[in-house]
Amino acid sequence: MKKQERIKTVFLFGIFICYVLLLMKILLLSRVSPMELFHNQRILFRSINLIPFHSIMEYLSGSSDTLRRFAFGNVVGNIVIFIPLGIYLSLFKKDRRVLINLLFICLVSIFIEIIQWVLGIGVSDIDDIILNGLSGFLGILGYKILLLLLQDEKKVHTAITIVSVIVGLPVILYLLFMMKMRF
Repeated sequence: MKKQERIKTVFLFGIFICYVLLLMKILLLSRVSPMELFHNQRILFRSINLIPFHSIMEYLSGSSDTLRRFAFGNVVGNIVIFIPLGIYLSLFKKDRRVLINLLFICLVSIFIEIIQWVLGIGVSDIDDIILNGLSGFLGILGYKILLLLLQDEKKVHTAITIVSVIVGLPVILYLLFMMKMRF
């Protein structure tokens, strides 16, 4: 492996690690700090929805502006947050079959929902898993389209590195360190 390729790979893995930290912060630590997480006086909030599209339909039928804004943020957030996982998974894994990668993304989402329920730090919702799966599929599809357009894996790797460094890293660092979420 050439020195330039190693540098690109190190950058991508570094950005990917920052992205994973951001996922953990948003999905697991946005409602409770790590210190409060295991405090015996903390009130646990557990809720689960196993009916597909139930939460989304409730959001759409909601009458208040606050509920609609929350719904929009929740739906869009669940879609946007897993797109990078689909891209990076396609980039890093040797097995680039769409179905295998999509299954992995859904399993990650299910695992996160289970952790949220066990720790009592959010609503465990099948709609989140569906939206995260859709999001991961969009990331995988984006990678495949880029590969089709550029017709060279090295060029795709370079393009994703450039976009990750110029756009992804600043956004991730801003969200990790500047947003007023508990950490």
